[in-house]
Amino acid sequence: MDAKISWLIGFVGVYWIYCLFWGIKGAQKSKTSTDYFLAGRSISIWVFILAATATSFSGWTFVGHPGKIFNDGLPYAFASFYALTIPFTGVLFLRRQWILGKAYKYITPGEMYSDYYGGDAIRLLTVLVAFLFSVPYLGVQLRASGDLFYVLTDGLVSVNFGMFALSAIVVIYVASGGLRSVAYVDCAQCVLLALGIIVLGGIAIHYSGGWSGLMTGLADIVKNDVANGKNLTPDGYSSTIAIPGSMQFVSAGSKAIGGTWTGLMCMTYMFALMGIQSSPAFSMWAFANKTSRAFRWQQVAASSAVIGVILFTFTIFQGIGGHVLIKNGTFANANDKNLVPQLINLLSGSAPWLVGLLAVCALAAMQSTGAAYMSTFSAMVTRDIYAKYFAPDASDHVQKLSGRIFVILVAGAALIVAANSTQAIVMLGGLAVAYGFQMYPALIGICYYKGFTRRGVVAGLVVGLIAVTLTDKTSDWFRIFGVPWGAYPLTIHSAGWGILFNLVTTILVSRFTTDSEDTIRIKEKKHQFLQAVSGMSPERKKKVNLAWVLTLIWFLVGFGPFATIGNSLFSDPNAPALWVPFGMPSLWVWQLVFLGYGVFVMWFLAFHMGLSEPIEQRRVEEAVEEME
Repeated sequence: MDAKISWLIGFVGVYWIYCLFWGIKGAQKSKTSTDYFLAGRSISIWVFILAATATSFSGWTFVGHPGKIFNDGLPYAFASFYALTIPFTGVLFLRRQWILGKAYKYITPGEMYSDYYGGDAIRLLTVLVAFLFSVPYLGVQLRASGDLFYVLTDGLVSVNFGMFALSAIVVIYVASGGLRSVAYVDCAQCVLLALGIIVLGGIAIHYSGGWSGLMTGLADIVKNDVANGKNLTPDGYSSTIAIPGSMQFVSAGSKAIGGTWTGLMCMTYMFALMGIQSSPAFSMWAFANKTSRAFRWQQVAASSAVIGVILFTFTIFQGIGGHVLIKNGTFANANDKNLVPQLINLLSGSAPWLVGLLAVCALAAMQSTGAAYMSTFSAMVTRDIYAKYFAPDASDHVQKLSGRIFVILVAGAALIVAANSTQAIVMLGGLAVAYGFQMYPALIGICYYKGFTRRGVVAGLVVGLIAVTLTDKTSDWFRIFGVPWGAYPLTIHSAGWGILFNLVTTILVSRFTTDSEDTIRIKEKKHQFLQAVSGMSPERKKKVNLAWVLTLIWFLVGFGPFATIGNSLFSDPNAPALWVPFGMPSLWVWQLVFLGYGVFVMWFLAFHMGLSEPIEQRRVEEAVEEME
């Protein structure tokens, strides 16, 4: 047997044994439904920091992200800001959801939304969002695993077999141990994900001829584009290293001159990624924590700083390096799906053991997210549908059994998506998170603003989901009805269209409807409770306007419509000989500058403004007693 295959089987085998071990451990400790669905609300600080980071970044980050940089250049590299915008959502909402979960013993977000807004429509819609989020997102991971196995085994293992193998392992340990097993497996997966991206970036640089070779290769791409008049933005810059304007008035993003990734497209794509931590699954992560002390460290340090630096460097090395490796003959060809597997395969002869290790890193990235969404979705279906409407007196044993059955079913649905998907895995994931982002108005209502009514939030969420569907890749399905636009009209991501229609509908319907007196009283009580436990001090309230200004500058200038300034601020993009510093094009420098600025903004919000400041459980309990 080939040495590479032997090492691959060995490393993957050991890793999967580790996963199954935690499945058994989780099953042994899951005595009640709360144990199974929320890890007994006992997730510790370090487990959350690592597990939540792993859940936020996935096979999409590991395989799809470098692949899209390879295809679309540095304009797409703005997507690396999701290392910060994902936890930005957590800064706004996670601590307050944790407080509510501790106080009112919520297990699912459907219970929280239904309790606050009243009625069952919002509960059912929350389950629907979880489904729309989980199935395509899990499908992304399974498809990536199949492609990975196929390339690394030189076609010996088919794409379908790789998908089924990964899904089988994930189903076993998730169904066995629930969220506790997911959390402890994710800890190792977080380390492996970060390590793998760094090593792959180093491989890309090495085979490109070092830093000078990498930058020379990038410069050659730009020179060829300019000389041949191809792949140029409306300003005449190579689309590899320049954003093609603030926005473009086109019926579909694919029709934009110089590529889809205008400033507005980049910003609204970040809206979509913000949907990861506004998704119903992350509400359950909030409920599962033993303490709120971990939130700000995960948000600012682990995700924003560490993962942010890794994405803006090592994934870009991979994406740019792919072109250099084609030019120097190392690769015959490459695309967004096989770039990373091919980089791993470069070590087949010199370091076959590292091929096995990197394969495990990739699998860890893929499993980390898929497992979490399988676990949380099964909990929601069990609690919000089965136990709510069909078996209100269901025992803990029956609820756990139901949860395990739904883990299997959601995995089956995701396999169907994975087997039939021909889209770039990043963009398929983009649809899933755009759906998750539509929970924002409902969360704003619960955590900050009591003016949204039940009918307003329900109507807004329905309209938002429809708008996402009609403006994403799925818009192609509706061309038979004469829809005159395609995906991402006006170079605005579907998440942007969705939240626009969602918020307008929520505000208008809330303006002309009222809640029942009981609901108004419940909402008022919860807002008084949150204010008592987590309200800002007078000194911090004075800085709210400053916080808004800093955040808006980051969104609008850093990676939004005004980011076009970065095309040429530091150097002429069409003159590679003048690129500074270190031979880097202006846009890449701009991205790194605003990475630093973004980390500062996250620190300012989470630490200085106290939005993620820890709250002692005793304080929560005291506030509950005071409200009674």
